[in-house]
Amino acid sequence: MKIKKAQSITESLTRTSKMPGHSYSLPAWACQTGAKLAKIPGTPCFNCYAMKGNYARYPAIKRVQYKRLDSIKHPLWALAMAAQINSKKSNYFRWHDAGDIQSVKHLLKIIRVCKLTPGVKHWMPTQERKYLLKIPKKRIPKNLIIRLSGSKVDGKAPTCWPWTSTVTTKKATCPAPKQGGKCLDCRRCWDRKVKNVKYGKH
Repeated sequence: MKIKKAQSITESLTRTSKMPGHSYSLPAWACQTGAKLAKIPGTPCFNCYAMKGNYARYPAIKRVQYKRLDSIKHPLWALAMAAQINSKKSNYFRWHDAGDIQSVKHLLKIIRVCKLTPGVKHWMPTQERKYLLKIPKKRIPKNLIIRLSGSKVDGKAPTCWPWTSTVTTKKATCPAPKQGGKCLDCRRCWDRKVKNVKYGKH
C-alpha cells in the first residue's frame, strides 16, 4: 500500500521528542477507563497531560486525534498502519502517546499490525484490563509488549498480567527525567525481561 493511501485511511503517525521512534495518538477524552481516572486524585491519570497543553490548546490536533479514532473501523486500517510503520525504518514504536485501546477488536487489529511489522518492537501501555484479559497471552506476538498500568500512584503493580507499569513519588526506574525528558539509550519499556517499569510522578 502506498503511504499516501495509508495516511488517507489512518491519518499520520505521531512523533514525540522523548522516544526513539514514532507513535500513534488518540484522544485521551475517549479513554474508557483513563477518562474516569483523570477525575480521581491519586491515580496516574489525574490531571492527564494528554487533556491539556498542545493536545487541548490546538483544535487541529484534537480534530486529527478523533479522525484517527474513527479510522480504526476501516477494514484496511491494519494494513495501512503497517505500511506507515514499515516506511519509517525505525526499530521502535509506541501505542499510544495519548489515548487507549477501545475494544477487543481494536486490540486484535493492533496485534495484526505488529505481526505485519516483524522488524519493529512495539510497546503499548493500557488501563483497559477488560479488553486485555480477554486475549490469550499466546496471541501476543513477541515483538509487542503490553504493559498493564497500575491504577494508583505509589500503588502495587497489577498481578493479573506479566508486564506492568506503575507511577511513584519515590524511586523510579525510568531514567527520562534525569536525561532531559528523553529515553536516550534506555529501552526498558520495550523489554520483556523488565516486568515492571516505575515512572516518576510529574
